[in-house]
Amino acid sequence: MIKVGIIGATGYAGQEIVRILQGHKNAEIVWYGSRSYIDKRYSAVFGNLFQIVDAQCLDDNMEVLAEAADVIFTATPQGLCGSLVNEEILEKVKIIDLSADFRIKDVSVYEEWYGIRHKSPQFLEEAVYGLCEINREQVRGARLVANPGCYTTCSILSFYPLVKEGLITPDSIIIDAKSGTSGAGRGAKVNNLFCEVNENMKAYGVLTHRHTPEIEEQLGYAAGTDVKVIFTPHLVPMNRGILVTGYGALTRPVTYEAVREIYDRYYGEERFIRLLDPDMCPETRWVEGSNYVDINFKIDERTGRIIVMGALDNIVKGAAGQAVQNMNLMFGLPETEGLEMVPMFP
Repeated sequence: MIKVGIIGATGYAGQEIVRILQGHKNAEIVWYGSRSYIDKRYSAVFGNLFQIVDAQCLDDNMEVLAEAADVIFTATPQGLCGSLVNEEILEKVKIIDLSADFRIKDVSVYEEWYGIRHKSPQFLEEAVYGLCEINREQVRGARLVANPGCYTTCSILSFYPLVKEGLITPDSIIIDAKSGTSGAGRGAKVNNLFCEVNENMKAYGVLTHRHTPEIEEQLGYAAGTDVKVIFTPHLVPMNRGILVTGYGALTRPVTYEAVREIYDRYYGEERFIRLLDPDMCPETRWVEGSNYVDINFKIDERTGRIIVMGALDNIVKGAAGQAVQNMNLMFGLPETEGLEMVPMFP
């Protein structure tokens, strides 16, 4: 039985890890960490877990937690995990960080986009980017995993086969993405109040969103060259979900069948990537509450471009589900353990 500690257990992603692990055969949560709710009963914070979780919230003392757990999930704001982790802790426990502290290898890029100083850059080279479908073997042997962001997971998985196979020019990628409000976290923010979000839709972080360099870096590895993308996120009035619509200029004429064969080659055996039928477009409602990513594409012969579409649940595959998927790989368990939830509808 894997002993699990969660720092940030009372945020949306942290609570989702707790929910998912209730159905995991090989994991036991021993630490519900939360700065805001220390000593408060966890099920009093999240009533959905009443009579399911009988535990109190503890603090975020990673040194003490490292003695009690086999793996620590840090579902915390940027900068916290980087300020807590050290070599002594990593010798005792594996860490899966859901923040951006170890996703970007270039510390100067991280500090520029996030506006904070990195507290432990010595671990950047070692940290494995935990996109399981691409870095599966590296994740298996990792002791520190950088869990990808929600926009980035959907964007990278949607484009990866095309970039890897040289089917689109790397500097032509435009990504239009939309997210439910839970993507902004559980903290109180005026812009996320009901009256601000309801009956409204808006772009935000235009040219400045922090997931931009993460997408560029990972697609750059696939392309074997620098990649620059135009990434524009939008906030939509729903709780969960990411929908990505991306555009790229084709390097040569291709048929739908030829491109589909490429996607099948990369993802045909992947449990959590669903390549949709030709006439289907991904929808957030068909992945809600699940660890699935739905992907499809259309070829525009008139303009010589391809339109790529992807959808996922930002709290599950975009955060907690992917984190559990990484944990399963790190401990030699079936990758799907605890994650075969059927999407919820309606």
